[in-house]
Amino acid sequence: MKTILAISGSASENSSNLQLLKAISAVFSDQFEFDIYDELTNLPLFTPRKLNEGIPELVSNLKTRVSNADAVIVSTPEYLHNIPAVLKNALEWMTESGELADKPVLPITFTPHEPRGIYAMASLVESLKASKAKVVAELPLFQNEMRTESGIIELNDEHMHLIQEALKLLVH
Repeated sequence: MKTILAISGSASENSSNLQLLKAISAVFSDQFEFDIYDELTNLPLFTPRKLNEGIPELVSNLKTRVSNADAVIVSTPEYLHNIPAVLKNALEWMTESGELADKPVLPITFTPHEPRGIYAMASLVESLKASKAKVVAELPLFQNEMRTESGIIELNDEHMHLIQEALKLLVH
């Protein structure tokens, strides 16, 4: 069974992006093994100097999980027309060492409503390409289409079909 590392790019605890990844994992757990990573806020700030001082354990753990995964999903909100700083920081830690090089990656923006997420997607895709990741598709999703009245994220048939097709691209 293929392993997909699903990274929540949000700086918020128990974010909508994390909830989305958990929903995807629950629906597709019979087809893929999901490893959900939601610890970006704990990573130390990247600086080139720190590369020479030794990689911190939390960063090493993330790099190992990326390396061991068959593919990666990155789900992000949009902050100020960009990806959150914690996500950019994580990507910077992996740029020189190459964990994302040739790795199939599915970027997802998960924002409150259209047209939000456009700039975050562009930023995320450019960062992934700079890391030589293999971006298989771009999947913008919107919270107003998936939230129940109680705030729970539910995937309807249309969303499940879109995600299923994106996952096929990701692991084939």
